[in-house]
Amino acid sequence: MIVENVPGRPGRRIHVVQGEHHISNDPDVVLTTILGSCVAVCMRDPKAGVGGMNHFLLPEGRAEGLDEGRRYGAYAMELLINDLLRAGARRDRLEAKLFGGARMFGGLSDVGASNAAFAEKFLRDEGIPVVGSSLGGLSARRVRYWPTTGRAQQRTVTDNAELTHLREPVARVPALVSDEGSVELF
Repeated sequence: MIVENVPGRPGRRIHVVQGEHHISNDPDVVLTTILGSCVAVCMRDPKAGVGGMNHFLLPEGRAEGLDEGRRYGAYAMELLINDLLRAGARRDRLEAKLFGGARMFGGLSDVGASNAAFAEKFLRDEGIPVVGSSLGGLSARRVRYWPTTGRAQQRTVTDNAELTHLREPVARVPALVSDEGSVELF
């Protein structure tokens, strides 16, 4: 987590990276992140004036090793919700905004769509309303979220070369490799 002052603005900016989450009840705090296929869930209790953001890489998986689970959506969601409840939020008042889940690379499985579908299903199953979202697409996003008010801003990050590459047909003929010698198999 990176905490710094925002030039020209009162308050603090806290940058949330993959596998992290942060909550705050400070009206001067803005949470930020940059997303591609990852998803960030911004959640708050408007009455308690507390909110937070997580940033996860994959929907689910097996966690091997210390803190490995932080990169998975199921774990990231539980951490965020539990910390909000510990800070005075009530589950029945929580609301969420979702960002990310872009298709960043052509020809590979669409991890972004899986992340987005996971987040939507998780929140639906938990009965937490989604009051705003920007999911999918082909562009990375820069997100700013004010946890006490629920205000969110998004700016897409576009790279024309990458977007052109993503729009090319996926099926490509592999280049021929010339015979450079013999191989002996045992």
